[in-house]
Amino acid sequence: MKSVNVLLGTINDVKEFVNVVTRFDFEVDLISGRYAVDAKSIMGIFSLDLSKPIKVDIHCDDCAEFLAAIDKFIVK
Repeated sequence: MKSVNVLLGTINDVKEFVNVVTRFDFEVDLISGRYAVDAKSIMGIFSLDLSKPIKVDIHCDDCAEFLAAIDKFIVK
């Protein structure tokens, strides 16, 4: 499993992020405080505090392609 932090500042960012995540077969979770939601769920993401970075847990051993696809959202 790998973890990164992302920032989804706008509604369009959330839509684009979900579209990218749904292209992959493995599980991806978003963690904000004590809440965890499926990253493929737009409604779940909107239930989180999007004003600050959110932790992304990627349940895959080889996730380089996924990380490249979400690179614009990753907080560096």
